[in-house]
Amino acid sequence: MELAHRDGILSAASLMVAGPAAADAVARARRLPNLRVGLHLVLIEAWPTLPPEQVPDLVDGNGRFRIDMARLGLEIALRPAVRRQLRAEIEAQFAAYAATGLPLAHVDAHKHYHLHPVIAAAVIAIGKRHGMRNLRVPVEPASVLAAVEPGSRRPLATSAGPWARLLSRRARRAGLTTPDAVFGLAWSGAMTAERVAGLLHRLPEGRVEIYTHPATSGGFDGAAPGYRYADELTALLAPECIAAARRPGVRLGGYGDPQPRSGLPAA
Repeated sequence: MELAHRDGILSAASLMVAGPAAADAVARARRLPNLRVGLHLVLIEAWPTLPPEQVPDLVDGNGRFRIDMARLGLEIALRPAVRRQLRAEIEAQFAAYAATGLPLAHVDAHKHYHLHPVIAAAVIAIGKRHGMRNLRVPVEPASVLAAVEPGSRRPLATSAGPWARLLSRRARRAGLTTPDAVFGLAWSGAMTAERVAGLLHRLPEGRVEIYTHPATSGGFDGAAPGYRYADELTALLAPECIAAARRPGVRLGGYGDPQPRSGLPAA
């Protein structure tokens, strides 16, 4: 994060407040006053902020969040006890972020789990109490992907479609700013320099988020199998990407920044 911001095009980052490296990440963020930092809300496949015994239906036998997103999503919809635990954990993560003293530039969610309507309602209600003004709605224009890699086969973005449109309407009714386009879904874990540069040259008008997962290697707790972390870091430092991000009409920042003239790539 620090290297990609100082020497590359990284302009925003999201913090997992219960992650094992959270304290180090906060210390680094405090040294980077121009980096927009937000909350990466985690409710699946990682560590809870509350003690596991307070959220027993959200965690597995090892005290980590469950990995069965579909089944958990159904339980959240049907079981009041699970919803109470969910709201308590979301509240705890916003409170933990506030305790860092970092400005809350935006909010997004691990695996875009806030597309779940019940989770979305809780995030918006709790987040607004904690000063949330900007929320990711993951809508990725397929036409731009096709222009970057004509004829390539891409996995379907599971967060596209009606749930994203519903979240967009809810967020805007709540007075929140959302990006006009988000890139990083179809090529998650494989945002190479060629792809990032291609996206930067084809930015649609408005607030545009390009997210990546940069790291020097994948050897850390919670690393996703197959993710090309080092390649994604290289992309943020690549001369061709830096040049594309400095073109006239493009301004780096965060999607909560006022009145962007064109795309705002963020990672």
